[in-house]
Amino acid sequence: MFTTLEVDVARASGPTIARWQLGRELHRLREAAKVSHKEVAAELGCSESKVYKIESGDVGVSRADVIVMLTRYGVDDDRLRETALDLQRQGKERGWWAKFGQLPAPYSMYIGLESAATAIRNFELAAVPGLLQTERYAQAIFDQQRMTEAAAERQKRLQVRLARQACLTEEPLLNLWTIIDESTLHRQVGGREVLREQLLHLVEMSERDNIDIQVLPFGEGAHPGMLGSVAILEFPKDVHTPVAYVESFGGDVYLEREEDMRRVTLAYTHLHSSALSSTKSRQLIADAARKLA
Repeated sequence: MFTTLEVDVARASGPTIARWQLGRELHRLREAAKVSHKEVAAELGCSESKVYKIESGDVGVSRADVIVMLTRYGVDDDRLRETALDLQRQGKERGWWAKFGQLPAPYSMYIGLESAATAIRNFELAAVPGLLQTERYAQAIFDQQRMTEAAAERQKRLQVRLARQACLTEEPLLNLWTIIDESTLHRQVGGREVLREQLLHLVEMSERDNIDIQVLPFGEGAHPGMLGSVAILEFPKDVHTPVAYVESFGGDVYLEREEDMRRVTLAYTHLHSSALSSTKSRQLIADAARKLA
C-alpha cells in the first residue's frame, strides 16, 4: 500500500440507503391509502416537492413528520410503524464522511451508496478507479480536475477518497470487479514515478480475493466503454435494486430503471468478455510498471 494519510473510518453504510428504503415504503403506503402528494403536503405544512423528495430518499425527514404520514395513511400496525421510525432515525444519522466537512450533495449520495454496496462493477476509460488510487496519483488527478478549487478543498477530497478505500480491506469486504482501458497503464498521471507506484499498487491489490482487475487491451478496437466510465453498485436484494452511476461534466447521473440497467449491464458484459483475464491483466500491468523503472 502506498498511502500515507491517516484515515480511521468504520465500514458503515451511512444514511443513504435508509432514506431510500423509508421513502419507498412511505410511497407504497401513500398509494395504498389513495392519498395525493398535495394532501400529504397540506398535512405536513410543506411543499409538494418536499414530499416527492422524501419519497425518493433525496432528503431526510423528521420523526414527527413520519408519524403524521403514517397516521394519515391509516397505519396502525406497531411493527410497521416501528420499522419506519427506525429507518427515519438511521436516515438522519451523519455518514462517516461528515467528519470531513460539507461535501457536494451528489458526492455524499455516491459515498453513501458505495458504503452500503456489497459489490461494485465498474469500467474506467481514462484513469485508475478511485478505490484503487494511490495518494500521489489521486493528488495529481485532483490538481488537474479541480484546479479552480482552493488547495484545502482539494486536500479534503483527497482525504475522503483515501478513506473510502477502507471498504476494500475492512469487514464486510466490498467485492470490486473493475475493467480499465489499457491507455490508463501508459498515461503518466503525476509523472513516471507516480504512475509506476500506482501500477505496482494495482498488482498488489489484484491479489486480494475480493478484487478482480481486468485490462481492456488496445487490440479490441472500438467498444461500448468509449462512451465513458460507469459503475454498477449492487446491494442485498432486500435492501435495494442495483444502481448504475455515471459521472460527467454535466453532473452525476443515477440509473435505476429496468431498461436502463439492462442496457448498462449488457455493455458491461461486453466489456468483461473483451478484456484480458485477471491473470493476464496482472502480468500486463506488472510489465508496464517495469518499463517505468
